[in-house]
Amino acid sequence: MPALPFRHGGAMPALGLGTWRLAPEQTAATVCTALELGYRHIDAAAIYGNEAQIGEALRQAFRDGLVRREELWITGKLWNDCHEPQEVRPALERSLADLGLERLDLYLIHWPVAQRRGVAMASSPEEQYSLEQVPLAATWAAMEELVDRGLTGHIGVSNFSGAKLKALSAGARIRPEALQIERHPLLQQNDLLAWCRQQGVVVTGYGPLGSSGANRPPLVLEHPQVVALAAERGLTAAQLLLAWGIGCGTAVIPKSVQPARLAENLAAADAVLDGELLTRLTALDQGRRLIDGRFWCLEGGPYTLESLWNGEPVAGG
Repeated sequence: MPALPFRHGGAMPALGLGTWRLAPEQTAATVCTALELGYRHIDAAAIYGNEAQIGEALRQAFRDGLVRREELWITGKLWNDCHEPQEVRPALERSLADLGLERLDLYLIHWPVAQRRGVAMASSPEEQYSLEQVPLAATWAAMEELVDRGLTGHIGVSNFSGAKLKALSAGARIRPEALQIERHPLLQQNDLLAWCRQQGVVVTGYGPLGSSGANRPPLVLEHPQVVALAAERGLTAAQLLLAWGIGCGTAVIPKSVQPARLAENLAAADAVLDGELLTRLTALDQGRRLIDGRFWCLEGGPYTLESLWNGEPVAGG
């Protein structure tokens, strides 16, 4: 399994199990199966509502001797209602209790959006804070203290524009070591990827198969050129997309509950794509963001698509 090294030590397996939209009743069995197959990277988040079930699976795996904690990479995320500095450490401690762990390998600010404590998804502007009221720099300083206290090995951000990531990095005592963004051939964000590579920021692409929801078709997975290129190489379309992401030097975190699909996805880590194929996939870039964050843009509220992405592509799916 390829791994992506961090500037302060440690390395994250390039293919992990995503747990977004993994129903709690399916989570423990799915994580156990993934670990049995050889997954060693689990991507979690408090807002997914399934950390306790992930913890159940981890405890079982440890008891059975299937894997040791030091062999795993566990990522967690700080939700929007815990951006106030005094809320950051308690939020991580709640996740650690649910996961049954003493520390995470990586902890991310989930979105550059702040909400009132206890609000999962803001439905009115009154439930949101502007970034002037709760600055990202203040949240980040509390994230740095988590590293100081040994509660997480590394810290980073998710769903940040390049401008926000650069501004945060410029004033940080511990610069962000990781960025998680939507990434697939229709949304490649190559300028941001190049900057991250130059700065030693590890990038994880979520939504690597290009599915934006249960009620929308998987625009990337069923793209005619993706299907044709996969057939040429004797791969499934999913394997091609995952191998492409890894070949670009990023990590990928696909989700599945089917054992056969979990095994198929994991095998993509061993697929090596030639330069010609990578070039043909690169030509598909449309700047097409399937998860554009418009659900944070409430009438009269502090967030707009322009303020979220600072001029980066927002061509919604």
